[in-house]
Amino acid sequence: MPLKKTEALTPEQFKNIVKTIQEGFLGHRPNDRIATLLAAQGNLGLRISDILNLKLNDIVWSYNHYHIEIVEQKTKKKRDFTVPTPILEYLKDYAKRHNIKEDELLFKISERRVNNAINDAADYLNYDTSKIASHSFRKFFATQIYINNNYNIALVQKLLQHSSPSITQHYISMQQKDIEQALENNVMLPTNNTESKETKGNKGSKGKGASKSKTERELKREILERMLAELEDE
Repeated sequence: MPLKKTEALTPEQFKNIVKTIQEGFLGHRPNDRIATLLAAQGNLGLRISDILNLKLNDIVWSYNHYHIEIVEQKTKKKRDFTVPTPILEYLKDYAKRHNIKEDELLFKISERRVNNAINDAADYLNYDTSKIASHSFRKFFATQIYINNNYNIALVQKLLQHSSPSITQHYISMQQKDIEQALENNVMLPTNNTESKETKGNKGSKGKGASKSKTERELKREILERMLAELEDE
């Protein structure tokens, strides 16, 4: 059976799915474990296979900050990056509620059960279940990091342990090419006096600033979509 082609969640979808699973819904009891797992995945950007193997003692203190040290299940690469203190405290509170020791798995559950819960919650919320699964939470993380950090693809690549720096360079080069093309397309020079009134009328009421803003948004969205497509197998 082919893997589902997932899409990144919106912030609203992320919050609603986690809350729905946390509180319970039609035919489903509240599930603190899965809700916490998904909240952690959306805030750390880990693959589901790595979240399921996460322990509190994987998060260590050194050089004046907390960071996570794991070996990724899929790539076998070492993963080491900063964990915000609020995320660590969130996981500690969860572990305390469920009497989970630091050297024990935080989430003793199968990937299948997690994805079933996501699917049922998404269906309950009338979301497109054909495009939502656990990987959507990793893509949510990537999307929010990208948007909220000045569209910094290199930062996303580092945080996600993307397969190669060349992928980031590829995206950056495409971004530059697209920006150059956008600037050419956006040239607006004064017309000569022979321009017809009909031509002038077709220009519409949009100003230069509005046109440029729309173009930039479209470019950034296209770049993000390319990045997420690459992330599908990452």
